[in-house]
Amino acid sequence: MGRILAIDYGRKRTGLAVTDPLRITAGPLETVLTHELEQWLTAYLQKEQVDTVVIGHPMQLSGEDSESMTYIQPFMNRFRKLFPSIPLVQFDERFTSVLAHRAMIDGGMKKKQRQDKAVVDKIAACIILEDYLQSLL
Repeated sequence: MGRILAIDYGRKRTGLAVTDPLRITAGPLETVLTHELEQWLTAYLQKEQVDTVVIGHPMQLSGEDSESMTYIQPFMNRFRKLFPSIPLVQFDERFTSVLAHRAMIDGGMKKKQRQDKAVVDKIAACIILEDYLQSLL
């Protein structure tokens, strides 16, 4: 059984999280510059067995796609061409950044650490992945 990788795609930075090989736990992995994401994914997917990739689907409260989908959709199209054997699943990411900040506060992170957007991005990816795993139960 392979891992599940989660992507919190952003214009500048992209947060990544991954499960353990047994898909029991999810943990933040890394934050990469978005323009380097495809290269990073290629290297990672060559060394790790990943069965599914979950990408955050930004939506408005009404359930409509947010305007962020205009730059996420082209990435998803490129991903499917580069990695046709790996399913790419969209999963609702509403409020993940807010939840990431709350998790950092609850975890006792200092204010300076909480201002590091790279940390927020990978924690948001982890929240997307944890929510996705819960939806499978």
